[in-house]
Amino acid sequence: MLNLHHLRVFYLTAKHLSCTKAAERLYVTQPAVTSQLKRFEEWCDLKLFRKKGRNIYLTEEGRLLYEYAKGIFEQENHLERLIEELKGLRMGVLRLGTTKTYARYFMPALISSFHSAYPGIKIHLDEGSSLEMINSLIEFRNEVAVIAKAIEEPSVEFIPFSQEELVPIVPPFHPLAQKGEAGVEELAKEPLIMKEQGSGTRKKVEALFSKHNLTPNILMETSNAEFIKQLVARGEGISFLVREAVEVELREGRLAAVKIRDHDLTLDVSIAYLKGQHLTRAGQAFLDLLLSMIPRKEEEAGIKSIMSRMLAEWK
Repeated sequence: MLNLHHLRVFYLTAKHLSCTKAAERLYVTQPAVTSQLKRFEEWCDLKLFRKKGRNIYLTEEGRLLYEYAKGIFEQENHLERLIEELKGLRMGVLRLGTTKTYARYFMPALISSFHSAYPGIKIHLDEGSSLEMINSLIEFRNEVAVIAKAIEEPSVEFIPFSQEELVPIVPPFHPLAQKGEAGVEELAKEPLIMKEQGSGTRKKVEALFSKHNLTPNILMETSNAEFIKQLVARGEGISFLVREAVEVELREGRLAAVKIRDHDLTLDVSIAYLKGQHLTRAGQAFLDLLLSMIPRKEEEAGIKSIMSRMLAEWK
């Protein structure tokens, strides 16, 4: 098997055509270099150097071997620089998972903040239901996720991050919009456009109806919040979405929010990553950024407050 240390001794000697300079670079004595060169030539069964007076020269075999060795040790230098860049967060890849709602309303500002601090890090953002993103952590497709805790998963660490208000949404001409509030029994009678299986929103809504022994009238299910809003605006049914996701439509009067009588429905959003697994430098830096943003007060626990504080810090 090739001895890389002997190859290095040969390379430095051939590069400088001097055993003395090779010894200086390797911090060894000149006799040690001469001895290791002899052993390397014996292993190769080739004569790699010629001597003339006090000077040494490469043989043709030595020149050919030197060109290959030079490529190896140039790659070694590249590798050392790459390691330093990875350790210094000047290079790397960050794989994140999140829900579609957070991908649209929260992640752009957060990723911009991270990218301004670490411009050399490439970011891959994966979107899906909370359950899909939990599985993406387990399967090592993503490192960190911002999701709802859709299931109990012992291998995943969940750190509470924010609380989002879930609101029933109806078209502005709906009778419930005029009343402004509705009981759970009334909502169960309406055709419901439900978020997909595996979403945190769906888990919360199903739990609400189950608590009252009611079965919702599910008309359709989809993961696309924009499609849900369009269908509701046309009067096809009602739905439940995070208030932040419908804030513009509510303000412009294209949708209306209904208060649930005697209930406050909130979606608990968490930072998630695998327990007992070492994060990359980029993953740890992103996790640290998220942890620094966790609200200290309950009234600051929503995505809007978090983003406002984050923007204020940028300024």
